[in-house]
Amino acid sequence: MSELYVGLMSGTSLDGIDAALVDFSNGIHVVHALTADFPQDLRDRLAAIIDGPQSVSLDMLGETDAWLGETYAGVVKRLLDEAGMTREAVAAIGCHGQTIRHSPDLAHPFTWQLGDPNRLAALTGLVTVADFRRMDMAYGGQGAPLVPAFHQACFGRDDEVRAVINIGGISNLTRLGKTVIGYDIGPGNGLMNEWIRERRGEPFDRDGEWASSGRISESLLAAFLADPFFSRPPPRSTGREHFNLAWVKRHIERYPLDDADVQATLLALTATSIAKECREAEARRVLVCGGGTRNVALMKALERELAPLPVESTGQHGLDPDFVEAAAFAWLAQQRLASRPGNLPSVTGATQAAPLGSVYLPGV
Repeated sequence: MSELYVGLMSGTSLDGIDAALVDFSNGIHVVHALTADFPQDLRDRLAAIIDGPQSVSLDMLGETDAWLGETYAGVVKRLLDEAGMTREAVAAIGCHGQTIRHSPDLAHPFTWQLGDPNRLAALTGLVTVADFRRMDMAYGGQGAPLVPAFHQACFGRDDEVRAVINIGGISNLTRLGKTVIGYDIGPGNGLMNEWIRERRGEPFDRDGEWASSGRISESLLAAFLADPFFSRPPPRSTGREHFNLAWVKRHIERYPLDDADVQATLLALTATSIAKECREAEARRVLVCGGGTRNVALMKALERELAPLPVESTGQHGLDPDFVEAAAFAWLAQQRLASRPGNLPSVTGATQAAPLGSVYLPGV
């Protein structure tokens, strides 16, 4: 069987679809990767579903699910074309899907991702593994984060406790040691992206330049950090259901700040919350991946907060920081097809390890 797998990931920040073609024949090697923009009307539709669930119809959900599955299929075809690979060379696709709701703390917890895997399998002709999170929840877990098992496979060392920090829309931590733990920290890029999009019409704060032009409000930062989520013990996970623009506005009502000062304080929130968790994890080295690595001001803030600990990109350890999560879902697909567990109960709180994901077969 081929050891080439495709991984697809689109996160809470809705900043694009990451796709990675990964070769597992000799370790873990990303052969080719890309980030594809969402069609703007599809992105707007997804944002409306995530941010305004009360106004979503069943037709809107169903159509968007199909539309996203078709979009994912186009991204896979582009990835293989650019890599010069045929579909026959690929064993399977691992597709995370687009999370529209993650509610692990209800009486009947659930998580929900869109992106019809039936269409993805039919349009690419490839075995597709999807719906990774719900089996972990069925065993009492949070359904997230799922990437720590992959972090252990890629970056674990017997002689050093490491923290791997993924900064996407939400930031999360994996502590690699004798026991692997992992959990969501809180906001990553998501709040900064939403604030600059509303106030300046820009999709993100390039290099953190706007944040750098403002001043941090220590009072507002303290109010942000007083949110009970930050003091909850793991396992814990979150998303835009909790940390969103309405959350920011509720806090800033009492603080007459310039818009740039709010952005500076949001950046400080991300850096401060990450640094606190790294210190509590007693990490000796911090590896960073995700879109946050491209925010120069954020990375400098992390280095200041964590000094003298080394803060390094996962690129320095063999894996492009932009595509760690996409590669992880390729790995999770491989795990599923081999009937091997994909979750870590020490991370998610599940009662047992289990293979994750449902398998969708294309027509013959």
